[in-house]
Amino acid sequence: MSVFNGLLIEDLVVEVAGKKVVDGLSLRVPKGEVHAVMGPNGTGKSSLSKALAGSSEYRILSGRAELDGVSLVGLAPEEISKEGLFLAFQYPVDIPGVSIANFIRACLNARQKDGTEISVPDFYKELYSRMAELGMDKSFSSRPVNVGFSGGEKKRCDILQMLMLRPKIAILDETDSGLDIDALRVVSNGVNAARSPDFGALLITHYQRLLDHIRPDKVHVMYGGKIVETGGAGLALELEKSGYERFKTNG
Repeated sequence: MSVFNGLLIEDLVVEVAGKKVVDGLSLRVPKGEVHAVMGPNGTGKSSLSKALAGSSEYRILSGRAELDGVSLVGLAPEEISKEGLFLAFQYPVDIPGVSIANFIRACLNARQKDGTEISVPDFYKELYSRMAELGMDKSFSSRPVNVGFSGGEKKRCDILQMLMLRPKIAILDETDSGLDIDALRVVSNGVNAARSPDFGALLITHYQRLLDHIRPDKVHVMYGGKIVETGGAGLALELEKSGYERFKTNG
């Protein structure tokens, strides 16, 4: 059996606090493509992302979740990260006492399989270059992660981490939430800059406005804990106009 090159999810069932929140979901996101998942509140989109990232609150009852053929089910969050999955949270957490630069460098060093550390000059050269792309002043690198940041600054910090860590697959959970037009454009440019044959992304969003800046290869509709329809970028425009009522009726 050939190995799928990217994120493979088949018949995934997830529960939290005894409630089933993902119910037989199947999805494939190959590297080299950007996919979007859209759906109403409470349909399990964020639950899916947290379960894939290994959150202890979410229990995978059955199904498959693999990245380049490696099962993510049962792995600790740090091991899932090492396998190449990145999650940008809808609500990024503060990390007092740890600077952005030290946090990202520690993450990179943890991924070094030979036990060596990333060269400090090379690290800062790339860090400052990426920060410039995202419109972030160099001084941000010495600030504690997300402490005192605005919503837009937190999202830029997430995208900075993504660019530096170079994951195989990035899941962006409502990255557009709380962003003004300028910040949305900058963050979107960062995601577009990461696009390559070795990188895939899953955008979880409610709104077309993010997809105006990051054109997806496919759009998936999630309803009732599963994918109920898949289409091209035009599907997002349909949802913007008609909403999710027809899925409610069909369900």
